Amino acid sequence: MTHVILLAAVGFVGGAFGSMVGLGGGLFIIPGLTLFLGVPIHNAIAASLVAVVATSTTGSIAYVRQALANVRLGVTMETALTLGALSGGLVGAMLGKEVLSAVFGGVMVAVSVYMGLRRKAAPPSLADGAGLGRLGATYFDRNLDCEVRYQVKRLPLGLFAGLVAGNVSGLLGVGGGFLTVPTMRLGMGVPMRAAVSTSSLMLGVTACAGAVVYFARGMVDPVVAVPVVLGVTVGAYLGSRLALKVRSSVLVSVLAVVLFALSIQMILAAVGISLR
Repeated sequence: MTHVILLAAVGFVGGAFGSMVGLGGGLFIIPGLTLFLGVPIHNAIAASLVAVVATSTTGSIAYVRQALANVRLGVTMETALTLGALSGGLVGAMLGKEVLSAVFGGVMVAVSVYMGLRRKAAPPSLADGAGLGRLGATYFDRNLDCEVRYQVKRLPLGLFAGLVAGNVSGLLGVGGGFLTVPTMRLGMGVPMRAAVSTSSLMLGVTACAGAVVYFARGMVDPVVAVPVVLGVTVGAYLGSRLALKVRSSVLVSVLAVVLFALSIQMILAAVGISLR
């Protein structure tokens, strides 16, 4: 019973933080399961992919209701994300646990650095008379108390980033938000709040594609996956609502430090050194 509660707690924390920063819960769930609860990394990745589906489904509801998620852009980029997730899942299911741990730790280092640099995001453009194009959108920013309009630029760049993010998602069981969010923000002209919301919307389909591969290979353990998904669902529900009301700069800084510390432990675990 205690083990089940701990699994649900890991899911809750991952779902809450993942939903708030648009990265999915896998970056928090997988280290929590492998480093502290002793779950084999393949089973942890499989459970994380199932949990990311719950994170996306639950967390994106609030974003869609607030018209923050760009549904047309999300559906367009999702084609590349799904293809990448399928190929990444096939590769991840065949790799050894040491290789997966090392790769995962390396990716977490990159994500923690990105999160640290993301604290001072540029403000979005305010509404003007320019056309929005096919994928452009508008939303009301509560912090700025005004409407924000934006155009989507360089779609091929977004599709390429989606393909890479999908591969990483299927390979490591994490959401691809750490690649799609900065690409949308810096390369495609999408405001940060809309980029995070759209990323959260896309994560579910991407993770579902990767989870199919792990499920077919019998790596989805219901004893692990079910408590984690339940915890993630509650965490993502609360996290997505908090994200609409609070500034995330301090939260992002704290999470960047936590992720960096966990990434070092994952890399050390890959060479047989445990700090538990």
